[in-house]
Amino acid sequence: MIFRRALFLVLTGLALSAGGCGRRESPAAAGVATQTLLIGNYAEPADLDPQIQYTFTDANISYALFEGLTAIDERTALPVPALAERWDVSPDGLVYTFHLRPTGRWSNGDPVTAADFAFSFRRILRPALGVQYSYMLWPIKNARPFNAGKLTDFSQVGVAAVDDYTLRITLEKPTPYLPALAAHNTWMPVPRATIEKFGRDDERATRWTREGNIVGNGPFVLKQWTPNDRIVVEKNPLYWDAAHVRLQRIVFFPIENAETEELDFRAGQLHATYYVPIAKVPVYREHDPDKLRADPWLASVYLAFNTTRPPLNNVKVRRALTLGMDRDAIVRDVLAGTRTPARSLTPPNCAGFTARAQVADDFAAARQLLVAAGYPGGRGLPVFEIQVNTDSLSTKTTEAIQAMWLRELGVHATITPIETKTLYQNQQLLNYTIGYSGWVGDYADPSTFLNQYLTGGGNNWTGWGNPEFDRMIAAAENTGDNARRYECFQKAEAILQADAPVAPIYFDTRVYLIAPALHGWEPSLIGSHQYKKMWLEN
Repeated sequence: MIFRRALFLVLTGLALSAGGCGRRESPAAAGVATQTLLIGNYAEPADLDPQIQYTFTDANISYALFEGLTAIDERTALPVPALAERWDVSPDGLVYTFHLRPTGRWSNGDPVTAADFAFSFRRILRPALGVQYSYMLWPIKNARPFNAGKLTDFSQVGVAAVDDYTLRITLEKPTPYLPALAAHNTWMPVPRATIEKFGRDDERATRWTREGNIVGNGPFVLKQWTPNDRIVVEKNPLYWDAAHVRLQRIVFFPIENAETEELDFRAGQLHATYYVPIAKVPVYREHDPDKLRADPWLASVYLAFNTTRPPLNNVKVRRALTLGMDRDAIVRDVLAGTRTPARSLTPPNCAGFTARAQVADDFAAARQLLVAAGYPGGRGLPVFEIQVNTDSLSTKTTEAIQAMWLRELGVHATITPIETKTLYQNQQLLNYTIGYSGWVGDYADPSTFLNQYLTGGGNNWTGWGNPEFDRMIAAAENTGDNARRYECFQKAEAILQADAPVAPIYFDTRVYLIAPALHGWEPSLIGSHQYKKMWLEN
């Protein structure tokens, strides 16, 4: 780690000295002069292909390299124009017409056209590509049967390039939050010629996203990708709004250890961290409050259960483990009051929706459930392995739950820290028993949390399914009445809690460190940031 940091000073030309033998200027200080933003991004990305990304940290990088039809305003979580300068909606709410900016360019100089979006949408819906997030396009007419392989003629899908700069999207039913969906990384265009140069358009993990190959349309271009070390992006001079982009480069560091990241911040290696160690929060509150941020975040953290593995295929066992937590104590004693106890999957006041059904903290009821399941006092249960991230926040939270289960229920568990990329791959493949997990809202609506648990859904990594839950989600999608829609979500949330494929722990808050020199970094309810709006200035 020390060697890589020292090498970084030399390679980026940020190691400046005052008077030859004076104190060396830190990279963060030097970055102000060169407009080089240094940020912690927690995890090594699995891929830079925006259409197959499924983690928040991977998407953070895509928002620098690519741009969709819309973007999300950080403070309001509402969609704003991006590559589309405006859009029209038909009176019945079924047809959206996006008008693209004629000045939009790929980083190789080619224009970004409506045909590029049509190709990109066809690609993400190709069954062979197996995109977990393909359901983000299902509101489009016939997108779902095409994605399932039941329809092979893409011309029947409601996507039409009217001309080079007019994209018409026809929906199955009114979807008032469609412009917010269009800001998600899965809706970002990808370059057809570049993808086909390095493989098939339905092929994963080709070299089209590597440095020297990748072509994007965002405010930055990829300069360097050194796995498990850094990703460097530089300003894209061909971006349509390049004149207003003040940053010259961004360096993303995949630092999963919050203690290491905090040390780097104090040493002047970073302008912003991804997290901050909980133990350091009181210190910064007292001595450096201007560098500590705690932003509202539409996010839930929970334990996921592999419901295909006995005895977790028994709902009584899952419910016992879910009830067998003191969430108030976890937030108070482990998280220093920086988060909020979660007793539902969907965060409160999510676009005006708050779940009526609430998970109880009830050790007595949990013990009774174990008796009913045939495991009184936990006798007969195996030792449960809980796979967690390697950071201290995940580990300490899980250790508290481990102790509660043992003390109150007689349930034994072990904790296995795993690199984030592998942790989520294991959950995708159901190669786990209990997994530490979480979800950041892709847009401000309860559907972003609940839709992921549809039977067989691409982001449902629990093996669980419930036909009545699916019916409630479908009913919500099929009504334009928001009150009726939210009532369907209330019932879906209650079903999810009753079957307990996941055990909510806390609603997250984005607690991190930021240098006063970083401007334009707005608090973001869904976590995404528009780097084009940022600059560095003392």
